[in-house]
Amino acid sequence: MAEDAGMNNPNAPTAIVAERLVREFDGRPAVDELDLHIRRGEIYGFLGPNGAGKSTTVRVLCTLLAPTAGRAVVAGYDVATQPDKVRLRIGVALQDVALDPKQTGIELLRLQGRLYGLTRAEIEQRLTELGRLIDIGDALDRRIATYSGGMKRRLDLAAALVHNPEVLFLDEPTTGLDPVSRVRMWEEVRRLNRELDMTIFLTTQYLEEADELADRVGIINDGRLVAEGTPDELKRSVGNDVIVARVDGSAAAAREAVEALAGVLSVEARGDEMTVTAADGAATIGPIAVALNTVAPVRHLTLRTPTLDDVFLELTGNHIQSDDRVAGDAGPRKVARPEVVEVAR
Repeated sequence: MAEDAGMNNPNAPTAIVAERLVREFDGRPAVDELDLHIRRGEIYGFLGPNGAGKSTTVRVLCTLLAPTAGRAVVAGYDVATQPDKVRLRIGVALQDVALDPKQTGIELLRLQGRLYGLTRAEIEQRLTELGRLIDIGDALDRRIATYSGGMKRRLDLAAALVHNPEVLFLDEPTTGLDPVSRVRMWEEVRRLNRELDMTIFLTTQYLEEADELADRVGIINDGRLVAEGTPDELKRSVGNDVIVARVDGSAAAAREAVEALAGVLSVEARGDEMTVTAADGAATIGPIAVALNTVAPVRHLTLRTPTLDDVFLELTGNHIQSDDRVAGDAGPRKVARPEVVEVAR
């Protein structure tokens, strides 16, 4: 392995390390002194709104753009001084899928294998393995011009995996996909990580995507990393869970019983409604329901937990807006909604 693979911690196995990484355009930083330390075998979610610097970061780490300042090491090699060695060890699926519509899927994958120096036997073995990982089916023998958007995304992912890379970069891989294709892509990302122990660097503007897939999340805003941690750690950093209950009768009569429950931080009762702040709402909502039912039947019970959008709002004063429109939908842009669980009588 090359030197300096773990600049921040020499004893930790790392796949991606960046130190004070800067990329400027016309003197303005798109990436501004970014620090990253991503472990091998990790799914790392890079979260932020459009224009935050996500794609520029990926292009620097993939050697498509030279850093203006700072340093980055990917798969053990410096992206600026050893780009060829980096490229041999990474797979890249960028936002804009650039595929030759006149080729068949199988022709594209075989060409990709030859470009990476694989033998004919190695290419055929990889195609068999990829057929199990990437659900394209009989479409591989058809021209790419006949593919749907989701099929093109999966083929592009397969092309990035032909040479069995150590690190896979996925730049907003589900943007523009319909909900079914998006979930299918999530399943494929999990399977790649689980079965091949592949490090995956995933940029996204979809809150639920980062929450669902990532071991850790980095939140970028205006080119700077503003927060990093597991999704649960980040959500817990901005607040506690809130449980709202409505009962038949007076909520105040059950206040003392609810306050005595483990994990309850505060209780407010007004008329038939009670608002409870809890450290772990999922674990506390059941005992609260039981305690309330000793006084009056529960009519409605709602659990609201913090979201990654709450984290971003806390740190920047803005929401992360993601374009949740599917193909053919001209509806408005949506802001991701809080996670809410409701129980009604």
